[in-house]
Amino acid sequence: MTEPHAKPTMRGYAAGGMLVAAIVLCTLVGYGIGALVGAPVALGLLGLFVGPVAGIALVRSRFRDL
Repeated sequence: MTEPHAKPTMRGYAAGGMLVAAIVLCTLVGYGIGALVGAPVALGLLGLFVGPVAGIALVRSRFRDL
């Protein structure tokens, strides 16, 4: 018999996907804003470094019990 409140499987996969998505999104946003102001590479790299921090915060808030 299965437990009535069993946690869904593949939670680690979902957490990793959210982390990668946050990194890619922050990089693209940084690059897009940088293209508007004339510094796409610098702001794209800034987004690349901000992305993991934002991704970890997002995953921690969503999957606190993982």
